[in-house]
Amino acid sequence: MKKTALITGILGQDGPYLAQFLLEKGYKVYGLMRRYSNPNYGNLEYLGITKDIDFVEGDLTDESSLYTIIKNVRPQEVYNLGAQSFVGQSWEISKLTTEVNALGVLYLLNAIKQFSPTSKFYQASTSEIFGNSNVDGFLDENSPFKPRSPYGIAKLYAYWMTINFRESYGMFTCNGILFNHESPLRGIQFVTRKITDAVARIKLGLQDKLYLGTLDTKRDWGFAGDYVEAMYLMLQQENPDDYVVASGSTHSVRDFVDAAFNVVGISDWENYVAIDPQHKRPAEVFHLQGNAKKAEETLNWKPRVTFEELVTMMVEADLKRLQPQVK
Repeated sequence: MKKTALITGILGQDGPYLAQFLLEKGYKVYGLMRRYSNPNYGNLEYLGITKDIDFVEGDLTDESSLYTIIKNVRPQEVYNLGAQSFVGQSWEISKLTTEVNALGVLYLLNAIKQFSPTSKFYQASTSEIFGNSNVDGFLDENSPFKPRSPYGIAKLYAYWMTINFRESYGMFTCNGILFNHESPLRGIQFVTRKITDAVARIKLGLQDKLYLGTLDTKRDWGFAGDYVEAMYLMLQQENPDDYVVASGSTHSVRDFVDAAFNVVGISDWENYVAIDPQHKRPAEVFHLQGNAKKAEETLNWKPRVTFEELVTMMVEADLKRLQPQVK
């Protein structure tokens, strides 16, 4: 019998990479999908796995749909990657962010507890729960939490609820506190993909300027394809636990911009970049850098793709996407 896994957020960035990883290991993969009139399978198609997924309709804000899915599928592993994941927008849609990122996790955990209590559960946590608690140093599983956005606050609720079900009901539940992870599948509204798309457009003569809110914030960036392996490894352990997943190195937005323009051979990139105050967040997290020593020692996990390789991968993918638009 094949092992079965249910992935929420199957149409996002991480879902397709995780699905591909599990399919290669012989899993039967179910993907939770909202009731779209015209769903965008682009990321799954990019990896060539759309036809390999068994789609189930439901919504993290609809508790009854989750009960039905868990009751019918009874997956051995559940990976909750579904979320309102754009931090910047979470101030404008804080209610929806809370309903999906916080209450949705409670609903899903309740469904598992009721109908499939032996299912192993992975919760996609985030470095945003740390906020500015440690401005210049490394952050690990014992660092204090101080989220600075509705997104981070909702994710912190989900983090503690995941632990609460583990401690209260003996369920196998894990938090993966993932630091920023990117890929060619990243949505265009995220700063990394916004940069690589703009750099490709500028190189191809399709755009004149790249507008950003800041060049100074620093993030610990890795490749999403590496990070989904850590998710899988967490659910293969004898005992459930929580892990920081990170590269351990930090780079500024300026570094990312410089690396992206370097890929296309543009050295005077300052002439193509402008700061626009409308892109600034009401409250900013200035520096995030993770210490993944626990994941390295317990899960035997390490990132493979370097920062420079990641940026190159993303720029080249955007160049390929945009090439047909060049006359």
